[in-house]
Amino acid sequence: MIQEYEPEATRRATGDTESSRASRGWWDRNADEYQTEHGAFLGDDRFVWGPEGLDEADAALLGPASGLAGLDVLEIGAGAAQCSRWLAAQGARPVALDLSHRQLQHALRIGGDVPLVEADAGALPFADGSFDLACSAYGAVPFVADPVRVMREVRRVLRPGGRWVFSVTHPIRWAFPDEPGPEGLSVAASYFDRTPYVEQDEHGRAVYVEHHRTLGDRVRDVVAAGFRLIDLVEPEWPDWNTQEWGGWSPLRGHLIPGTAIFVCERDEGPSGGS
Repeated sequence: MIQEYEPEATRRATGDTESSRASRGWWDRNADEYQTEHGAFLGDDRFVWGPEGLDEADAALLGPASGLAGLDVLEIGAGAAQCSRWLAAQGARPVALDLSHRQLQHALRIGGDVPLVEADAGALPFADGSFDLACSAYGAVPFVADPVRVMREVRRVLRPGGRWVFSVTHPIRWAFPDEPGPEGLSVAASYFDRTPYVEQDEHGRAVYVEHHRTLGDRVRDVVAAGFRLIDLVEPEWPDWNTQEWGGWSPLRGHLIPGTAIFVCERDEGPSGGS
C-alpha cells in the first residue's frame, strides 16, 4: 500500500511562477472537495464575500443592485461562478475568470449563461477598458506574490471610474493559529512577518501558497496600482451563522475580524500602462 505524502507546512520565500503553479494545482486537486463542503453555503447564484456570510444583495459594495443592469463585470477567481450568476440575475453582463480548470468545470456543471475564462489574474486576456466593474471574493489576491501586478491588470481592463472590490483574509488573522476553537485565540506569530505560508511536497515543491500582507501593505498596493480606496469593510460575524470554515468560527468571529473587503475606484487616467 502506497502511503500518500502529507505536505509539509513552512514559511519561505516564493515567487510569482511557483505561487501560480501551486495555486492552479491545488485548486484543480481540491475543487471537488471544496464545492462539496462549501457549495450549500455559497449557493449556486449568491454573491457571498466571505465565511461570515456577508451577502452583496445586502452590502451593495459594488453599488445598488438596481444599477448593475447593463454593466460589464469581471469576476476574478470566480471558482464555480456563483457570484457571476447573481450578477447576471441583476441584469449585468459578467465574465467569470479562474486559474483552475476544475473549478470552471464545476461552473459548467451548475450551468447558466455566464462566459467562463481560464486565465491567470496577472495577465488578463482582455482589451483595455473592457469592464465597468471588477470583483473578487477571496480569489487570486491572497495567492499571488505580486498583488500590485494583478491590480494594475484590473485597472487596465476597467473603464475610468470603474469600481474594484475584493475580499481577502483579514491580515490580523495571520498572527493567530488557523484554528476555530479557543486554541486559535492566542497570538502565535508576528503580524509583521510577511514570509509566505507554503505547503510543499517531499521534493520541496510548493503545492499551496498564501501570501501575507499587513493592512497597510494592502492599502499601499491599492494606491500603487492606481486606485482610490473608498471603503474598507471588516464584516462582523452574524448570529445566524453557526458554521465553522477552517479557522473561521462564531467564537473567533465575534472577537477578531476574519475578512477584509477593499472597495476601490479606478482613477480617470488612461487605461494602458502602469
